[in-house]
Amino acid sequence: MKDERVAPAWEPISGERQFRLLVQSVVDYAIFMLDPTGVIRSWNPGAARMKGYAADEIIGRHFSSFYTPEDRAAGVPQRALATALSEGKFEAEGWRLRKDGTRFWASVVIDPIRDETGTLRGFAKITRDITERRKAQEALDEAREALAQAQKMEAVGQLTGGVAHDFNNLLQAISSSLELIEQRLSAGRTDIAPFSATARAAVDRAAGLTRRLLAFARRQPLKPERTDLNLLVIGLWDLLGRSVGEEIRLERRLAEPLWPVHADVNQIESALLNLVINARDAMPAGGSVTVETANASLRPADLANEPGLEPGDYAVLTVRDSGTGMPPDVLARVFEPFFTTKPIGQGTGLGLSQLYGFARQSGGFVRIDSAVGRGTAVHLHLPRDQDAAAQSEPAPAPTAVPAPPTGRAGRGTVLVVEDEELVRMLLVEVLEGDGYTVQEAADGPAALARLSEAAAGPEAKPPVDLLVTDVGLPGLNGRQLAEAAQAHYPDLKVLFLTGYAFQALDDRAGDGEDGLGRNMRMLAKPVAVDAFRAMVRSILSDG
Repeated sequence: MKDERVAPAWEPISGERQFRLLVQSVVDYAIFMLDPTGVIRSWNPGAARMKGYAADEIIGRHFSSFYTPEDRAAGVPQRALATALSEGKFEAEGWRLRKDGTRFWASVVIDPIRDETGTLRGFAKITRDITERRKAQEALDEAREALAQAQKMEAVGQLTGGVAHDFNNLLQAISSSLELIEQRLSAGRTDIAPFSATARAAVDRAAGLTRRLLAFARRQPLKPERTDLNLLVIGLWDLLGRSVGEEIRLERRLAEPLWPVHADVNQIESALLNLVINARDAMPAGGSVTVETANASLRPADLANEPGLEPGDYAVLTVRDSGTGMPPDVLARVFEPFFTTKPIGQGTGLGLSQLYGFARQSGGFVRIDSAVGRGTAVHLHLPRDQDAAAQSEPAPAPTAVPAPPTGRAGRGTVLVVEDEELVRMLLVEVLEGDGYTVQEAADGPAALARLSEAAAGPEAKPPVDLLVTDVGLPGLNGRQLAEAAQAHYPDLKVLFLTGYAFQALDDRAGDGEDGLGRNMRMLAKPVAVDAFRAMVRSILSDG
């Protein structure tokens, strides 16, 4: 027989009771009331579950009890209430404390509560534990950074052939110049200036290429900033030229003036280099690649296929090639992760998918125009930075090399630590020629032994006034050596020589000049002999 039971009718209840039942039934949110001074006056089960306090343990205490000591010291709870009063609402994320002292990442909303007359009666506070969501976002950010770095390193790998070609040419210029100098000196001739100048110019070009490669390849956190795409293209132009080789013509057409954008410079550089390499690979028999910039004001109709984007002003970076082009079925899949038309081992299939993700993350988009036999054009649209008052950050100034002081040099003892024997020999030769007492070591442990010898016994060697060390030593590196040495001899002065980018010592280097520790300076290899002399004199004359 069919069950004819009827569910009981819903029992009407007062609005106040409805609200109380609603609040008491919520267990995923902490919902409670504060009086006008911030003292807790109510407590729901969600708050007890999240923060660990029973109602009788927490009602009557100030809500700042949930804040970290550093936030309380900075007055964060008081500013939260003040903001809620002045703006009608306070909303933020931050660390909060449970009863047991553990921390969780919270999303907090505070609203002022007023009666019919407008009198402030207190505040409603809603807190949600979003620790897991934050961890997931951090993991996503780390993965995105790792992918961006992988793409940059893949691009550097693609450059290997062109860079090796350039370096061989530079080495040829240096080698031939030195041979001609030796021949003329052996013949008693002194007219060697042209060959000396040629060798020096080749060294300068090689040093510039190395610095650009290292600056491009180093790992950096993603950081959007106000950027001029024209300046970025010009700064990468030499590297782009080496990436395409001699059979491809590289041109640029830059709009003036070009609107600034707000995006991550490293990501744009990586995208541009990858797009140029893709264009090169699409033209095995040669052709042309054009890098263009333009301003574009887009209407809603222009963004019909780009959901979630706002109409307005965009700056556009385009890489156009005269290559083979793509058929429609390939063009439809180019943004798919791991999709590639390159042979196995020559591409990951992540370049365009990474570009697409970066563009959308930056509030922009990518469009590709391509047809078989007509080449391909990839257009990266980035929203215009509307902050007219902001200015692009100036390029970091090169490390200043002090002018050589007048008067006789050579007062003091210098310990030179360099694992490359030829380089160490030349540095020692320069310093001894200037009259310094010089000691030398090939690695960190040997250098520490020399320092110990210099400080031991009444008949010990003269104390060391300056430690000159390569950063990239095997085993105990230059930074570790300097820290160990200064732990025993706090006044020891240190000059780092590095063949890497200046960031080789990273942000943990200290708070002194150029991010270095106390009594520390740095020069990038290759360094001119006169610049090295001047820096040593400056350090030792700086009491």
